[in-house]
Amino acid sequence: MNMMSHGFKSSKQDFTFGPWKVTTATTHIMKSKDIEHLAEEMHMPALPEMLFGDNVLRILHSDSFGIEFNAIDALKRVNNMEDSVKVACAQEWQESRADSEHSKEVVKRYDWTYTTDYRGTLIGDALQIKVTPTTERIDLEKLKAREQIMFFEEVLLFEDELHDHGVSMISVKIRVMPTSFFILMRFFLRVDGVLIRINDTRIYHEASKNYMLREFSTRESKISTLQHVPPSLYTDPNEIAQYLPLKLTQCEKLEFPEKVAEMEGGDDVQ
Repeated sequence: MNMMSHGFKSSKQDFTFGPWKVTTATTHIMKSKDIEHLAEEMHMPALPEMLFGDNVLRILHSDSFGIEFNAIDALKRVNNMEDSVKVACAQEWQESRADSEHSKEVVKRYDWTYTTDYRGTLIGDALQIKVTPTTERIDLEKLKAREQIMFFEEVLLFEDELHDHGVSMISVKIRVMPTSFFILMRFFLRVDGVLIRINDTRIYHEASKNYMLREFSTRESKISTLQHVPPSLYTDPNEIAQYLPLKLTQCEKLEFPEKVAEMEGGDDVQ
């Protein structure tokens, strides 16, 4: 059956495995009046052209704790007081937008690249995941093993073409295997002629363990130092990532809360 590919098809999926329930929702972009309202609330002169405010990827434990990924929380981690791509870039940006009389003021006022170091939103009222730094790393070799993929979904949170000067986007995908799940959220920024930046958040959980591992990394390069790389790769995050120097890695253990019942002395109860 040939589905029409244009337009946004709303879809909501739930997938349950063990004590976990994965929910993904993908729907249309936010209406412009809602975007304007949100921009005001967030003290930002503008928000991404394509903002999927109702899109979400959520992983919820039967004890009502978990983690989710959504666009609004991702935007809250954008530094709205300063421009993170410093002067050289701002200069080029202003020249390229000479037609817009307020561009100078805007460049000063916010990070127009929407760079975010968002790593997900912890959820849970009574019980919450505890985050601690760790030296333990995600075993990427294990992830390469050809395990059956029981569920896969990708959710776009926002995208902006930076007035035809590149792209800024963030999306999150999950794959669930019989004994584990893996999440990759990727922020990808390309400012044409200036720089490429990738912020990745990887989350891995093995069913036998009472925690997830979360690794956050930033890779970045000026375009001028990527002369040896074919420009056709600049638009493909998967291809260009390996050419971008690693600037930062942070590894965390996301430990699951103990059940309240266990505090009542029932430690050995199976």
